[in-house]
Formats: sequence, C-alpha cells, structure tokens
Amino acid sequence: MTDTLNDGAITILGDLLLDQYITGDVTRISPEAPVPVLLSSHQRSTPGGAANVAVNVAALGHPVHPVGVVGTDQAAGTLRQALSVWQEIRLDGLVDDASWTTITKTRVLSGRQQIVRLDNEKLVPFSRATEEALIASTLKALETSRILICSDYAKGVLSDRVLHAVMEAARSQSIPVLVDPKRADLSAYRGASLLTPNRQELGKALAASGIAHPAGRPWTLTDDEEVEQACAAVAPLTGGDILLTRSEKGMTLWQQKAAPLHCRAHPSEVYDVSGAGDTVIATIACALASGRSLASAVTMATTAAAIAVSKLGTAFVTRDELHQKLLEEIADSGACLPLPDACAIVENWKRHGASVVLTNGCFDLLHPGHVSLIQFAASQGDKLIVALNTDASIRRLKGPRRPLQTEQARATVIRALRHVDLVVLFDENTPLDIISALKPHVLVKGADYREDEVVGGDVVREHGGRVCLAPLLDGHSTSRIVQTMDDSHPAKDTQQ
Repeated sequence: MTDTLNDGAITILGDLLLDQYITGDVTRISPEAPVPVLLSSHQRSTPGGAANVAVNVAALGHPVHPVGVVGTDQAAGTLRQALSVWQEIRLDGLVDDASWTTITKTRVLSGRQQIVRLDNEKLVPFSRATEEALIASTLKALETSRILICSDYAKGVLSDRVLHAVMEAARSQSIPVLVDPKRADLSAYRGASLLTPNRQELGKALAASGIAHPAGRPWTLTDDEEVEQACAAVAPLTGGDILLTRSEKGMTLWQQKAAPLHCRAHPSEVYDVSGAGDTVIATIACALASGRSLASAVTMATTAAAIAVSKLGTAFVTRDELHQKLLEEIADSGACLPLPDACAIVENWKRHGASVVLTNGCFDLLHPGHVSLIQFAASQGDKLIVALNTDASIRRLKGPRRPLQTEQARATVIRALRHVDLVVLFDENTPLDIISALKPHVLVKGADYREDEVVGGDVVREHGGRVCLAPLLDGHSTSRIVQTMDDSHPAKDTQQ
C-alpha cells in the first residue's frame, strides 16, 4: 500500500542455515529396498533459518543486516551467493569460523510431496572469540537499524552471553527487540519487546516454568480464553508482549498495555509451512520499522503468512504480493455509514497498513471541479473518505435555497465514484469532529485555502499526518452553475 513499508533498516541475529531442495518424479520402488526411486530433475539452494528471515525482510524492501556464523566450507559459499542476489542484504555481519560446519537441510521431493529430509550439522560450542565477533557485528549493525530480530533455531548463536550483550545494547538505544524463541526457559529473552512462539513452544515454556492451568487440567492452547491466560502467565518472564502463532487458527497478540487481539487465519491452500514463522517476524519488523502500530503489524503478518504457506518450500513474500493481498482484504464498496461504523472500518483499514485520506464538502451539484478534487485526494493514499455536509449544515452555511439535492441524493452520487471508499455525513458547520474521530493520515482541501486555514489540519498533523491542497480547476463551482440557471430563467412578471 502507499507507504505501507518504508526503508527502515533491520538487524537479524541468529542461526544461519542453508536449505537445499532436490525435486523429481517417483515412478517405481527400488528393488534393493522398499523405498521410492526418485528421478532427479532439479536442485536448488535457498537461505534458511535466520538467513530466510533476512530474505523476507529484503523482499519487503528494507535494508537488512544478518549476523550469524558460517563455516569455511562449500555450503557457506553457496549461502553467501544466495544472499548476495538481494541488494538490500549486507553481508559484512557474517562471522567465519573454521571449526563450524554450515548447517544444511536437504529436502527430497516428488512433486509437492516431501519424501525425506537430510540434515548436515555438527553443533559445537562457539569460542569466546566467535561470540565476541557476533556481539561486535550486531552492535555495528544496530548503529543504522530500527529493529533487532533474534532468530533462534537452537544451534548456538544466541548464547546467554550474546543475548545479554545485544539486548542491553538495543535497550540503551531504544531499539525494539523481536524474538522467535526456541528455548523452553523464556526468561533467557528477558528484555525482548515481543516474543513469537508457536503453540508447541509456548506449551514447553509453560511446563518448564511450572505454570499450571487455572482449572487444574493440562494446557491445550486451543480456545481464545485459554490462550490469553497462557500468554499472561508467561509474559512476566520477559516483560514484553507475546504473539502466539496458532497455525490454522491464526495468531493471538497479548499486550502488556492493550486488550488481546485475535487475528484469524486467512483461508488459503496450504502447501508448505516451512519458514512461515520467518515470514511473520520479518513482516512485523518491517511494519514496526515503518512506524506502524503493533496491531497493524500483526494484521499484516497474518496476511503475509497466508501467502507464504501457499508456496512450496522455504518461501518469502514480496512487497507487491503483500500490497495486493492487503488491498483485496479491504476492498469495501463506497458505503455511506454513521460515524461509529465508519470508525470501525477505518480502524480495520489502518490495521491492514492502508493510508487513509479524507476530504470534505457539500458536493451539491457534482461538476468537473469536484471530480478533480476527488481524483487528487485518492492519489494521496489507499482509501478515500468523503465527509459530506448534511442538508441542515448546508442551509446554515449557504442559505435557505440550498442544497439543491438532498443529502441522500448527494451521498448516492458520491458513493458511485470509483475513487470513493466511504461517505460520512456531518451535521456540524465543519468536519472537525469527524476528522478527530477518524484520524486520517492525509487531509485534502482545495488550493483556495491556505494550509493553516484547513479545519482539522492541526489534528491530522498531531497524529503524524499531513495536509494537502488540491489544484483548482478554473471556471467550475456550484454557485456559478446556480447563478447561470437563475440568469437563464428569470422570474416571471407577476403583474401580467
């Protein structure tokens, strides 16, 4: 969407993996053993683990600094090459360790069916020198970053010492820290702004911390109420918010200072869930780096996850894909609604990352000047609201002969314009109350006003928005049309 995601840089610290795929066709069973014989037709390598988070961030258009350990082996070269195709990815944060084997996961598939996965990994504790290098690379990357992601795949990069050092550094710079956890003891991530466990990971955390169900039964983490209770129970371990990914049930955001938010999963054909969690945390980070609220970030991540699982293998979601899907989800028609209903719709637009524009007027007789204003306003964002004066409001402003058309008629005409997404009537002399309630990102008026004269401009700017003045189309006004009609049809002489 318009300015849904801008270019705030993101640092990713975590376990870098290489995912390999061997695909082909199975037409027979081996005579040597009861196993399928795959006739290989294609092989490819893609970044995995924290490296896949980096690719997801890059695909959404943000500069990204991945920090992690690679070996001095062929797999490390393949991983570097796979990352280097993205101009947004900076590779100077990768730490070489000759004693380390670059972790590789090889999946063998027949069509879309995975037959087997082969893992190549030899986990050994990192030396103090390697940990120091990880910390130094992260601190350097944070100098130009807005968000830190800790992507834990339990391979050793996020040791106690490394975690403590980077979280302290991020906190001192007021940089939010997002963690995709693997440890059962969530207190290891104390200081994180947001944790994104799945149901299995949250279940292990509850067990490891000895947190019993309030009703004395086992945790199932299925219904909303129980999920909220579980998140509230583990949140003190980190002091931050919790986003529980719930597979087919979507996600639940539990916040320290706001009501829980349940985002339902979008209906989609699921081909592969590999890397879906990477897509979620990457999308949230990009949205937050762009100044979006956490609720909006989670809504966008829910949509991104639906796109990711519809793809085969470790996948990423592009900025254009997310933009198009978000627009489809809020493709409301130009309804005319009372203000409370309009507020609910606009809040949903904002959660989806839409840029909301508002313009207002009487629009008594629609003419080219009105159309030009509406077209200009629509070009300033994703969703356009037209605030329309009621009949009573117009009579107070323009006299007893106006309006020429009723508010219902005017609303019907405005709603029919393809650029208009929502019409709201206001009975006051100005739209200040509507602007204060809806808080649009952009307020548009004609250039016959000065910016400091636009009613509600101060409200919009106070919330980080802007005021735009639309160019005027000379020679067009409703008053002029009315005057021309009066001149063409003078009143008859009543004495004749």
